[in-house]
Amino acid sequence: MISESDKQLATAIYTVNRHAKTALDNKPLYELKRLAIKKMIKEKRASKIGLHFVRNPKNSQQQSSVLVQCADYYFHILPVKEDFKTLQHLGHLDDTYRNPIRKMNLKTAKQLLTDYIGPPQATTRKSTNHSTSCTAKFTRVSNKRPSSMKSYLDR
Repeated sequence: MISESDKQLATAIYTVNRHAKTALDNKPLYELKRLAIKKMIKEKRASKIGLHFVRNPKNSQQQSSVLVQCADYYFHILPVKEDFKTLQHLGHLDDTYRNPIRKMNLKTAKQLLTDYIGPPQATTRKSTNHSTSCTAKFTRVSNKRPSSMKSYLDR
């Protein structure tokens, strides 16, 4: 039996994932999805099913992703080294399966997942020449200028 809170979290992840696919700046959304799924797996509220081939791999090299089940939804996340040793490879994606369609506001989904994973931490990922906060904020950066500036010439 799937708990109602697990269904809510899975619906929130689904909503964030759906919006991330079309967002201009999708990194914070995918990071939120990754952290929520990672915590659900750690708490045994989600489970890794197996590996799938990526449909459009980068640099034309074959890549795999991990299929994760959260409530009645299935998601893909990037694999870690031990996933290749412990999980069965399922081959290519099954195009006939679709996740259930449930509607949730993006703002509500982001708030639910942020509350679930806890406050943003100042952890940094390795980067080529600068460090960025991977969980800094899951909100869109505003392009509004300060009210004292009337135009871009006032800079």
